[in-house]
Amino acid sequence: MAKKIINEENLEKADVVLVSAPYEKTASSHKGTVYGPEKVVECLDTQIEFFDRKFKVEANNFVKISHLYLENLETLSPAETLEEIKSQAEKLIQKNKFVFLLGGEHSVSIGVFQALAKKYNPKDVTILQIDAHCDLRKDDSDYSDTPSDLAHSTVMRHASALGFPLVQVGIRTYSKDEYEYFTDKKNKVTVFEWGKKIPETKKILKSIKTKYLYLTIDVDGFDPAYMPGTGTPVQGGLEWWYGLELIEKAITKSELIGADIVEVSPIPESVLTEYGAAQLCYTIIANKFQKKFK
Repeated sequence: MAKKIINEENLEKADVVLVSAPYEKTASSHKGTVYGPEKVVECLDTQIEFFDRKFKVEANNFVKISHLYLENLETLSPAETLEEIKSQAEKLIQKNKFVFLLGGEHSVSIGVFQALAKKYNPKDVTILQIDAHCDLRKDDSDYSDTPSDLAHSTVMRHASALGFPLVQVGIRTYSKDEYEYFTDKKNKVTVFEWGKKIPETKKILKSIKTKYLYLTIDVDGFDPAYMPGTGTPVQGGLEWWYGLELIEKAITKSELIGADIVEVSPIPESVLTEYGAAQLCYTIIANKFQKKFK
């Protein structure tokens, strides 16, 4: 049988559990993120090279990686979906599994944030967010006829309300309400806007002041040249190698306790976005578990 990156069927034996959450009920623009997890997983097992160029090892020889597919999420309400994700993540976190969520729209991350808040004091966990958008809305009433406070554009408002300090990177569009929220210092949101002047990674890393780290990556945080298949693309964004450097250095600086990659919306006749998401996933796992390679 051919080797796989997803190499462990038994969740109990896994170091990492990839949790697929194919859900997009509150997607506000281009649909298709419901197919993202499946395509990313497919790329992991058929496209990504096992050999890690940085560590000069096949990471999947050292790290046991399982996959949990959450079925029928699209039949549930937003609240029911997040409760299911939270419940599954909580079980895994209690067993000291590294949960790596694959979305779906960005709202799926709320369930993992809630689960992590059961084990860790949110004040001790910085959420490093790569995104074109702040996702700090209170609800989506400014653009939806059926407003929800669980929309993808509210995900980081929920994280902030739980008490997590936020560091947002790649931001290049936001609402007036979001601007007022992140400029209020009591909310502990640090925003690095993207434009003509790009901050050095060390400046971003300096803003991470906690022992623990969580990575949430909306693929639209990267420039569309690298990640074109997404629901709400915005011109500009992180260059590929800059993003990898930031992620790797952040994992070195703080203890990574979880991660997600969301908003992959596959484009027909192109695998660029899902391939990039899969490569990011494997790279993050390799950097998280690099001590196993020695």
